[in-house]
Amino acid sequence: MADPTDPDSTDPFDLITDAPFDAALSERYLVYALSTITARSLPDLRDGLKPVHRRLLWAMRGLRLSPDSAFKKSAAVVGEVLAKYHPHGDAAAYDAMVRLAQPFAMRYPLVEGQGNFGNIDGDNAAAYRYTEARLTRTAIQLMEGLDEGTVDFAPTYNNETTEPVLMPGLFPNLLANGASGIAVGMATNIPSHNVAEVIDATLELIDNPHVEHARLMELMKGPDFATGGQLIDSAEVISQAYETGRGSLRLRGVFEAPEAAQPEDKRAGIERLGGGQWQLVISEIPYQVQKGKLIEQIAQAIADKKLPILEDVRDESDEAIRIVLVPRSRNVDPELLKESIFKLTDMETRFGLNMNVLDATRTPMVMGLKELLQHWTAAQIEILQRRTRHRLDQIAQRLELVEGYIIAFLNLDRVIEIIRTQDEPKPIMMAEFVLTDRQAEAILNMRLRSLRKLEEMQLRQEKDDLLAEQDELNKLLDSPARQRTRLKKDLRALRKEYAEDTAIGARRTRIEEAEPAVEFSMDAMIEKEPVTVILSEKGWIRAAKGHVDLRQEFKYKEGDALAFILHAQTTDKLLIAAGNGRFYTLGCDKLPGARGFGEPVRTMIDLEADTSIAKMLVHKEGGRLLLAASNGKGFVAETAELLAETRKGRQVVNLKGGATLRVIREIAGADDHVAAVGENRKLIVFNLEEMPVMARGQGVQLQRYRDGGLSDATTFVLSEGLSWRMGGSGERTRTETEIGMWKVARGAAGRMPPTGFPKTNRFD
Repeated sequence: MADPTDPDSTDPFDLITDAPFDAALSERYLVYALSTITARSLPDLRDGLKPVHRRLLWAMRGLRLSPDSAFKKSAAVVGEVLAKYHPHGDAAAYDAMVRLAQPFAMRYPLVEGQGNFGNIDGDNAAAYRYTEARLTRTAIQLMEGLDEGTVDFAPTYNNETTEPVLMPGLFPNLLANGASGIAVGMATNIPSHNVAEVIDATLELIDNPHVEHARLMELMKGPDFATGGQLIDSAEVISQAYETGRGSLRLRGVFEAPEAAQPEDKRAGIERLGGGQWQLVISEIPYQVQKGKLIEQIAQAIADKKLPILEDVRDESDEAIRIVLVPRSRNVDPELLKESIFKLTDMETRFGLNMNVLDATRTPMVMGLKELLQHWTAAQIEILQRRTRHRLDQIAQRLELVEGYIIAFLNLDRVIEIIRTQDEPKPIMMAEFVLTDRQAEAILNMRLRSLRKLEEMQLRQEKDDLLAEQDELNKLLDSPARQRTRLKKDLRALRKEYAEDTAIGARRTRIEEAEPAVEFSMDAMIEKEPVTVILSEKGWIRAAKGHVDLRQEFKYKEGDALAFILHAQTTDKLLIAAGNGRFYTLGCDKLPGARGFGEPVRTMIDLEADTSIAKMLVHKEGGRLLLAASNGKGFVAETAELLAETRKGRQVVNLKGGATLRVIREIAGADDHVAAVGENRKLIVFNLEEMPVMARGQGVQLQRYRDGGLSDATTFVLSEGLSWRMGGSGERTRTETEIGMWKVARGAAGRMPPTGFPKTNRFD
């Protein structure tokens, strides 16, 4: 409790501010969001780094971990970063450093690691107490100029020291190594690129500020990922993405056989084994795809029988990637196998391009390629100007001292006399020789051994050299054209180190538009084998291997019996028609075996509990069905319109008034007439052309009834007569050729059928 007698005592409850909760929350969340965007997740376009990466490089520079120095424990680096610059978790800092050292993650690594820094299989790096690191040549180039006044330095989080707000080097790190991050309400995802191509595009932009985007894309063709791969989008799609700063790029792994293979086989990834046998070799995988995960996906596809044309997958990788795919037989089409791998696994992925970066004012912005290069070029010009001014300041300071040394040399004896005889020689020298404070201090601080160096010619030569350099730098500072020329010269020098013919500069990712995909369905992946499909009255389905005798007896659960049986192939699709007019599709390859009673068909399709199955038949390409309901309405449907892609099936026949789907009859190619018989035993025959072809609906009235409804309907060839099955246990049929008296227009009532027509009122 506050002491009322103490004037400095404050009640903590007095500090509580009464404010609306939503306003207080939004204010604090906005601060957090801005911090995440500007100080954590988005890179600065000028050096392509996030704060944690910048601090890592700065700390390693302070530890003198140059490329020609010895490695130092990663724990020492992480400790230095956390203690001085980055007050966050050690795991976050170490993970960031590990990524900078991974050659499969960074196109141009900034850290050289020694020890286990993870691998492309997806294994994590060893703990930082086991690994060692130092900077790469690329990192040194990125930090070049830090001691030359090129950038500002800001206080660290504890105000004990300072850190650079930017890395001033000429290396185009943002496009060279890319960046990715998720902030609040925005994200960035920039791929890596080839440095030589980036420099070529920049040089073109410097020469021609109004250059067209198409010209820039001719020079910088697209991403160049660390793991290679093939970019398969068209040039137009890639160009559009880079023009807007947003897009989606398709990336594939590469099939390539060893050097010993024939050129056409090498390009196709086919490795011949002799005897007609062959295998496919994957030599590159898409960026950010873990090799172990890819192999697991392929193996799972084999296990799930999604890739029956593939026998096995083997990982034979060492330092280079080599994944071997063994086909089930030598007759498998290699292109079909490759296309199926692309479709079923991460051998083909999408890279979402989103060039969202912080500009020079720390403002997040999505930029196209040209705009990004313009901002980066402007930043490099500013750095060049700052370096020039810094050097001019150094020259001015040195000239001041050199002029003082010349005066001292010309009056050396008098200078020595003043120093020997005067208690305070400095003001006397300044007054007698018109020296500045710095000049007098420098002369007094000279050692005796330096007196022999004070030769007039040397001092005057140094002065002339400094004045000449000063003049050149002033001209550079006053001329934007000279600044652009100097920048181009420096860029060309950098390009030589990353040229296409160097090991680090050679392009890795191919940019080749993919040829039209090989059209295939999953049926092509299924081994064709004969099966006999049995569906019981209670809805239990199974498939026996081979085409067995359809009259053979099968075992069923107690109280169950056969409903439908037919011959099919494992590559066939089953059409199951429900009494409510809905059609379902099942693949014969997915049916359970016939060793037991099978499985309930309702576990495979969403069949309503109170709905019966009206028909089971094999789907035939180009086939037609006569569909009719118990109320006598129907139509002709093409089988292609009946296939369903989901468990819910497809509603084909619309039923009203309690009607059910009663007739599902295959129409033979030559059939030209329809015969319908009602429950009142009246028969009608009419032309098939009077039936409409529909994908869904009620259809038209086949026959008119005073009482009851439709019993059965069929199609036939009029010239061959109408046939029906005789009663009894035999397979006898009867054909009536004289049926002219029953042939009328569709929708008539009909008349009693010929003598001998089955009492069941059905044609089969």
